[in-house]
Amino acid sequence: MRFIADLHIHSRYSRATSRDLNPENLWRWSQLKGITVAATGDFTHPAWMKELQEKLQPAGNGLFGLRKELQTPDVPASCRADVFFMLSAEISCIYSKGGRTRKIHMIVLAPGFDDADRINVELSRIGNLKSDGRPILGLDAKELLKIVLGASPEAMLIPAHAWTPHFSVFGAASGFDSLEECFEELTPHISAIETGLSSDPPMNWRLSALDRITLISNSDAHSPSKLGREANVLDTEISYTGIMRALKTGKGFSATIEFFPEEGKYHYDGHRSCSVSLPPQETLRNHGICPVCGKKLTIGVMHRVEKLANREEGYRPGGRPPFYSIIPLPEVIAETLGVGAATKKTDTMYSSLLYMLGNEFHILMDASLEDIRVAGSPRLAEAIAKVRSGDVSIAPGYDGEFGRIRIFERFEMKGPKGQSPLF
Repeated sequence: MRFIADLHIHSRYSRATSRDLNPENLWRWSQLKGITVAATGDFTHPAWMKELQEKLQPAGNGLFGLRKELQTPDVPASCRADVFFMLSAEISCIYSKGGRTRKIHMIVLAPGFDDADRINVELSRIGNLKSDGRPILGLDAKELLKIVLGASPEAMLIPAHAWTPHFSVFGAASGFDSLEECFEELTPHISAIETGLSSDPPMNWRLSALDRITLISNSDAHSPSKLGREANVLDTEISYTGIMRALKTGKGFSATIEFFPEEGKYHYDGHRSCSVSLPPQETLRNHGICPVCGKKLTIGVMHRVEKLANREEGYRPGGRPPFYSIIPLPEVIAETLGVGAATKKTDTMYSSLLYMLGNEFHILMDASLEDIRVAGSPRLAEAIAKVRSGDVSIAPGYDGEFGRIRIFERFEMKGPKGQSPLF
């Protein structure tokens, strides 16, 4: 069965997250987005784990469902669908290896509460799991892999947002140049990596070392409305076993749904304090130094991929699944209306479209342009057609700043201190 899964999110117990992150809202927003399987996030946090155990029940397929008495009727009939949860967590490993401080974020997927409990018992001996939904542990990523597999052989460990500069396995600031350098003899147990918002499959295809790896995409949502900003399309049985098989072998893994990578916070190199954004070639000409203040630039994902790649841009390995680049529907609506994405006017049209046409992914990817024109407006239909064809303009993100995207207008920007415009 073909369905969409978002396997990396957070609870309200993680830093800088919404208070609205609870199982009820995750259940509701999964339907509005068109997500069949959503991660729980943060099963390492004791309070969140207790809430999950109280509000979720086994669905008989290694996944979980929200208890019936907690399911609210405020989901449009056009969006109503079954939602399953998979137990997940993210661990921040900060440690020293090879003479450098390493900061690696890792996703853990577990098949059940007993498995998650065993993992938590082991991790609680290393650090404080109560302090943050995404705990920071002085633990080698390789040792975390040992712990997870020892506690639950059916669990899976996946490097999170693998290219971001500061907290990832390939990050320029604190990562490694290869999976083998990080996980050594246990590398064969790493079957998938999360590409992150600032990279997409074609960027990862440039590394032959990743040919055996399943490239997955998830939202890393810090609020319910951000669910599905990236996601995975699977064509397998809706079960823990089926999803694990797809992630490990690629069979049944049909596609990913992606941000335009330029919109991610770390696509280009740059220095936020000086509003400096540079492609890798400019960074090299400036010797990695900000041309405004003389401090070091934050090296972005595009630059890091370029450094580690052993293939030319545009190479595509055989057998790789397709991917779809989208812009979240509220952002598309906002541009057509000339207002902000968080305004009441945008929210009103968003709700109306969902009631008339179905969930957000259906509208963005599958609904006919004529139906969108009738339910929304001719300009909205035109905007979605442009997004589907990739006809958009983006000022790339850099140094923690999201990129800025336009559908109808091209950017006219002066760069700092005389830099050329980006477009």
